[in-house]
Amino acid sequence: MSDTRIDFLYLNEEDMIKAGVKEMAGCVEAMEEMFKLLKMGDFRMGGPNGNSHGVMMTFPAESPFPNMPTDGPDRRFMAMPAYLGGKFDMAGMKWYGSNVENKKKGLPRSILMLTLNDKETGAPIAYMSANVLSAYRTGAVPGVGVKYFAKEDSKVVGIIGPGVMSKTAFAATVAVRAGIETVKIKGRSKKSIDGFVQYLNEDFPEIKDIRIVETEEDAVRDCDIVHIATSSPTGDINEYPFIDEAWIKPGAILCCPAAARFDDDFILNRARTVTDNIQLYQAWEEEMEFPAYNSIPIPAVRCMDMIAEGKMTIDQIDDLGDVLIGKIPVHRKENEIVIYSVGGMPVEDVAWGTIVYRNAIEKGIGTKLNLWDVPALA
Repeated sequence: MSDTRIDFLYLNEEDMIKAGVKEMAGCVEAMEEMFKLLKMGDFRMGGPNGNSHGVMMTFPAESPFPNMPTDGPDRRFMAMPAYLGGKFDMAGMKWYGSNVENKKKGLPRSILMLTLNDKETGAPIAYMSANVLSAYRTGAVPGVGVKYFAKEDSKVVGIIGPGVMSKTAFAATVAVRAGIETVKIKGRSKKSIDGFVQYLNEDFPEIKDIRIVETEEDAVRDCDIVHIATSSPTGDINEYPFIDEAWIKPGAILCCPAAARFDDDFILNRARTVTDNIQLYQAWEEEMEFPAYNSIPIPAVRCMDMIAEGKMTIDQIDDLGDVLIGKIPVHRKENEIVIYSVGGMPVEDVAWGTIVYRNAIEKGIGTKLNLWDVPALA
């Protein structure tokens, strides 16, 4: 008789930290391996195309039902399922609710959990706090781009939007470019700027040259690496942070995990566009109302719109995975400017979550919970 008992491991945020979720060098390595598996095709995500970012539930502007939430900034629920093969060989799903009003309660805008599941039975293997995990995998993805495209002697980093995404992106940058000496910070509020400076002083005391700047131009000029991670309202592309080609240092990489805008002529004729997973952007183009860039403010989405308009061709976009497997060169020309779009995918959560889970098992971290001994309705 088969054993029907199902136990799973619960990992709270403290457990996740003990299990190494903040080990950025390892996270960058995991993301690099994940991108190779994506290019091989050893993965699945949601949607009929198998590349969907996730399934989002939003609320109406008005409702006749008094208990139903109404729409607001970043107010949504989202399910992000994925399977990743290779050494990970794991299925899972990140689930989260988001509401900008959370900040008034001392909570993060989004509260995230990740479930890992047995790929055969669907049984839960682990249920884990995912806010820190998601933040670190989000930062590690720009880190992979910096590892391959930034100049080896990079010294100056620009930060536009000094929030959580930029903190982990900077940690990943230092993990792959140890010679960083100067950080320029452009933020909207004193609180966010002061928080980023404190983060640098505590976690990277070797960085002595920290400059607070007033404009995007000041944040970009003379930088080898720029992280653009501001939260912008969607719908009007003129609200997205604009980066002028004239500000950008030859050979720089601009990492864009959030809203950013460039001149179309620059994108088409002089910049090198690199995506973390081109199929994700193709999926967005299928799923979103045209122009998709009005809803998804990441630069490569604008490229997909231009392809739909007949202004651009798909071969004008490079995919990171093709670089990692050696299909295309790391650099196409000297001093090229790379615009690196980062979309965020549930395979990233599954990849890093799997490694952290295995660390927890090895170290005896977490709480074992029982689903059942014998299922009542088998």
